[in-house]
Amino acid sequence: MEVGPTILVAGVLLALGIAAAALAGRLRVPGFVLFLGIGMALGTRGGLGWLPFEDIELARTIGILALAAILFEGGLAAGWPEIRPVLVGTVSLAVVGTVLTAAITGAVAVWLLELSPLVGLLLGSIVATSDAAAIFSMLRGSNLRRRLARTLEGESALNDPVAILLVLGLIDWITLPEYGLPDALLFFTMQIAIGALVGLAGGRVAVEVFERLPPVNPGLYPGASLAAAGLSFGAADALGGSGFLAVYLTGLALGGVRFRGRPTIDEFHSGLAGLSEIGLFLALGLLVDPVRLLDIALEATLLAGALILVARPIATLVATRVGGYELREALLLAWAGLRGAVPIVLALFPLTAGLPDAQVLFDIVFFVVVASTLVQGATIEPLARRLGLTTTEPALGRQLLEVGNVRRLGAEVLEYPIGSDDAIAGRLVRELMLPREALVSVIVRGDEALLPRGSSRLRAEDRLHILLREPVRREVEALFERWRRGPIGEPEAPPPPVQGRTSIFAVRPWRDAYGDPAAPEAIDGIAVQRRLRTRRGAAGALVQLEDGRFALTGEGVLAMGSARQVTRYCRGRIRRSSDDEARAWWQETAGALSERVLR
Repeated sequence: MEVGPTILVAGVLLALGIAAAALAGRLRVPGFVLFLGIGMALGTRGGLGWLPFEDIELARTIGILALAAILFEGGLAAGWPEIRPVLVGTVSLAVVGTVLTAAITGAVAVWLLELSPLVGLLLGSIVATSDAAAIFSMLRGSNLRRRLARTLEGESALNDPVAILLVLGLIDWITLPEYGLPDALLFFTMQIAIGALVGLAGGRVAVEVFERLPPVNPGLYPGASLAAAGLSFGAADALGGSGFLAVYLTGLALGGVRFRGRPTIDEFHSGLAGLSEIGLFLALGLLVDPVRLLDIALEATLLAGALILVARPIATLVATRVGGYELREALLLAWAGLRGAVPIVLALFPLTAGLPDAQVLFDIVFFVVVASTLVQGATIEPLARRLGLTTTEPALGRQLLEVGNVRRLGAEVLEYPIGSDDAIAGRLVRELMLPREALVSVIVRGDEALLPRGSSRLRAEDRLHILLREPVRREVEALFERWRRGPIGEPEAPPPPVQGRTSIFAVRPWRDAYGDPAAPEAIDGIAVQRRLRTRRGAAGALVQLEDGRFALTGEGVLAMGSARQVTRYCRGRIRRSSDDEARAWWQETAGALSERVLR
């Protein structure tokens, strides 16, 4: 195909995949089932024939890259602090549980499908691993207990390298006459050891680099994290280790620390993992012939039943003898071993190796994965509730702030970096003259996030995070040039006119004719000279009039007089107020007026 049509096809497939992901959320089914369905429908192997795709090697490469992206994001989202408390149980499930599941399922396959022992064990190894993408997708909408959720999450990532090593070792054992059990054990040990060492070392180096990385273009942070993932995977693979294990451990190391650019990296890899999942399953779906699935439906259904009801439960009960799991927790962990992309990708390995029964294995694996996901995926949450293993909290934690939701509600978060020559460097937050519907929510200073007050003094290199309502965005952006060049704050008011008698103090209801109490322009025909304070959370302000008097507005009341008179009024309101926010406002205005009384 030409470049233009190829890009068009890619765009159409991506749009269909995203639409399927949105639909899957509404239907409460794993998204990858719909992605596979789209690929099967568009392919030439029993579908509409619109998109020919027969390149097994390319599909295998897409699978490896997609799995690496998904595993890295899984580690980044979890982090060592979350995985460490369940590490013993997780490793036991990933190693002991996967090997036992492969052995039991392989024995059933030998008897049921009349395969040779090695080929049967190969099939059992392919379907033995749970899938990280499927598990992460299920947990995002689950209220499963956090300990069990983290166990499933860690197992689904750590058992991928184990299953991959079993599959590669068995393929060599089948195809190489001189290959034997000692060679397979050596291969397995080297892959795990080297992958773990490279992943731990790479994660440590990545953490050091990111913690010391100077401020750069925010768009470069995802590039740096991609480099960390690529270096970890590539180095482990080049040294004879498991790149999948290494990339997951690197993600875990980065996931356990906070550093500059972390939110950008999290969002990028979350999106990349989602797109990788869509692309992977679309490509795998194109390789499936729905007609052939009917030929092996009975055998594949029986094998799926043996895997779900016999092999996985036995293996899980044995593996969870360590880690302090209750029987009901072990039963849920056994049922929650969702299959997904990994087994289907592993089923491509025998195809590329040219094994005689490779196509049959691929079809059976595909059927088993879909059956397992539809049956187990739809029943995990009801089973967890029945066993009393759910809570009111989401399984993967609750985000404290999601900028997308803030925008959806009509607000924005802007960041303003203060340069060394900016006029606001060295000034106070209250001198920024922000409108009432905008405030400085956080001051980022170096590696610290400071909660601002009106008296907080700004420094060069600070970054101001400004939360504002959408209608005042242009007004706030117009202030930026003033913050750079000045002047900052209102100009000093001219000396008040000489008065022959003391100002008359008055308190009366606020009139609509005065305008907005947060920004009055004139009161009783006397123009406002300057606005000294603006109240947050309610309409109100402290202003100075042209005749030298001060006026305090808010709560439907106007108080007007000299600085000393209005100060006494504020102190009375402080004593009578029962609301903390209101009391803070009266204290702020009394303090501002006291400065003028002492002049």
